[in-house]
Amino acid sequence: MTVAKSTALRHLSRLILRCGLAVSAAALRHDTTVWTPTPLVKVSPAAESLFLVTVDVSRSPELAASYTSPGQYLHLCLRGRRTVLAISSPPSIAASSGVFEFLVKPIPGSTAELLCELRRGDVVELSQAVGGGFDVDRISPPEKYQTVLMFATGSGISPIRSLIETGFGADKRNDVRLYYGATNLNRMAYQERFEEWQSTGVNIVQVLSHPDDTWRGERGFVQAAFARAKRILSPESTGAVLCGYRKMAEEVTSILVSDGVASEKFLKNF
Repeated sequence: MTVAKSTALRHLSRLILRCGLAVSAAALRHDTTVWTPTPLVKVSPAAESLFLVTVDVSRSPELAASYTSPGQYLHLCLRGRRTVLAISSPPSIAASSGVFEFLVKPIPGSTAELLCELRRGDVVELSQAVGGGFDVDRISPPEKYQTVLMFATGSGISPIRSLIETGFGADKRNDVRLYYGATNLNRMAYQERFEEWQSTGVNIVQVLSHPDDTWRGERGFVQAAFARAKRILSPESTGAVLCGYRKMAEEVTSILVSDGVASEKFLKNF
């Protein structure tokens, strides 16, 4: 091994160990992660137990340009710990405003909790955006796929927000529904955006598992609310987008497949 290669390997090893990863020397040689220090613009409450985290990528054009499709995600490194976050803002926001936005649930003891405790100007390290995102081409053109059913629970609404605000021809489809589940209204993020989303052609079905006595909407779990409604007129022209708890995704998938919706028309970001 040359001196230059050995030195580079040691630098890479220190970086990865700083991010809390135990890896072999062989893995180190193949790790190509590029970490970019980025300052925080804002950390603010988005709902009960959810925070909106905004980072400044205006001075990192390669990082901003790596985000091209709603549903992509990236790796964040903070104080020697690493986590994965879906980007909630649409790619156009990175281009126009120079920021990435994330919807973060601060699970006790997690890197996400540390992130939500930071303040404006604090620095985190981000990888470039990765993953293919939601492959909207599989449910295009809108004229052919008139029904699109979206399902989200908790912070799983994050990448679906990006999809809706990027646009996928919702106004050209007959039936676009978003089944969004949360414990109660206090834990449901982005309610201030619902009117805008509906204006683009998205019908929002809020589903609360533990609402108060004044709630008159859907109760229980997302998959149960959908099973009660269904109304799939043409499985051949139906697509689905799923993001959230695994059990929800599995049960919704089972319902749709049994009704004849093709599995290749299911869009997921992971």
